[in-house]
Amino acid sequence: MDVADRQVLRRCRVRLVSELQVAPLWDALLSRELFTPGMIEDIQAGSKSRGDQARQLVTDLETRGSQALPLFISCLEDTGQNSLASLLRTSSQAAKRDPEAIRPLDLMPVVLKPEELSVVKPDPLKPTPGKLTAAVLGPEELGPTKLRPEVLRPEVPRPEDIGAGGFSDVRAQIGSRGNADLAYILNAEPCGHCLIINNVDFSFGLSTRFGSDIDCEKLQRRFRSLHFLVEVKHNLTSKQMVHALVELARRDHGALDCCVVIILSHGCEASHRQFPGAVYGTDGYPVSIERIVNIFNGTGCPSLGGKPKLFFIQACGGDQKDHGFEVASASPEDRAPDSNPEPDAAPFQDDPGSYDLPDAVSSLPTPSDIFVSYSTFPGFVSWRERKSGSWYIETLDSVFEQWARSEDLQSLLLRVANAVSEKGIYKQIPGCFNFLRKKLFFKT
Repeated sequence: MDVADRQVLRRCRVRLVSELQVAPLWDALLSRELFTPGMIEDIQAGSKSRGDQARQLVTDLETRGSQALPLFISCLEDTGQNSLASLLRTSSQAAKRDPEAIRPLDLMPVVLKPEELSVVKPDPLKPTPGKLTAAVLGPEELGPTKLRPEVLRPEVPRPEDIGAGGFSDVRAQIGSRGNADLAYILNAEPCGHCLIINNVDFSFGLSTRFGSDIDCEKLQRRFRSLHFLVEVKHNLTSKQMVHALVELARRDHGALDCCVVIILSHGCEASHRQFPGAVYGTDGYPVSIERIVNIFNGTGCPSLGGKPKLFFIQACGGDQKDHGFEVASASPEDRAPDSNPEPDAAPFQDDPGSYDLPDAVSSLPTPSDIFVSYSTFPGFVSWRERKSGSWYIETLDSVFEQWARSEDLQSLLLRVANAVSEKGIYKQIPGCFNFLRKKLFFKT
């Protein structure tokens, strides 16, 4: 589906979801081969109400190719839903005449001139009417006897005061006080489950992900060293991926403190409401990151309520290649002369930006205690070397090895982002969606 058709669907989405009668549509969608029986079964099984099924149908429609919109309009007419068919046809015709009519407005930044940014310094001897003037206190007013006890705060350790143990000393102070307000407490042994899905061999035109097994082995060793129970599943179809994730979410995590999900696969862009992107099963069908994360929400996985749930995604966020921009110093040594990095994109698709398979999310609670780390910025490729694995996983493993004993998760991933951004001729920058409520220090 091209950009104009997607914009038409999104512009009409609210009315479609509120008015669309899905029950009579199934046969029409099948007869025109717009949806497969498996896709319809997934919608019916995952969404019970009419509105949720309509929302899922409209979302999945974006993945069904360049003729999806006209075929869908024909299905609406076949089932007597002429008002919705007329709405979509009129909007589509307007889009073809004037693409700007359906494009979101581009807001232009206001450029301020230097004089508009000048700071006006008030004359201390001429206070501005209506403004409070600052009182200058002498040393005697600042003496300890003048301070109320309730305003005193515990002294925060300065860098020069931290001992040879580094920030681990500060962490020990937090743990010794039993202060769970500042950091998640990861005391369980094992700490939690870690599921790694490693998709290497694909059908339907997706290339073999050489080097991914190297990533998988590194991650197995790393998370075992961080006291996780590591389980690896290889070459799963989209349905098998969802089944494995649901099975993990339904386990009893009551005695554990954390859960980690790592997915190594090809990926693509996806329409979304919470988390961007999708990853492919070996059958060539995508599963959205949004769906993966929401399997572990409070309803699907109550025993992980209030506990950190971490997701690491090594996959392309799209098919754009970032050439970067010139800076004062470069690091040509970051790329070996004989290296030939491969992207984890899906080049065989006409429009990789349109694939998505999320669950209905209108009734989900606001995400909390969730951290999703992406190997690359949405819309861009993620690079992988055949001999050393992906840039993101290789760097993440190295950073965790050196710094996991002393730094929290966000600080670790800032180091990863900085190191990855300096690699290669094509550029890559990892990023994250952080809904954690506290700092997270791994158990080392």
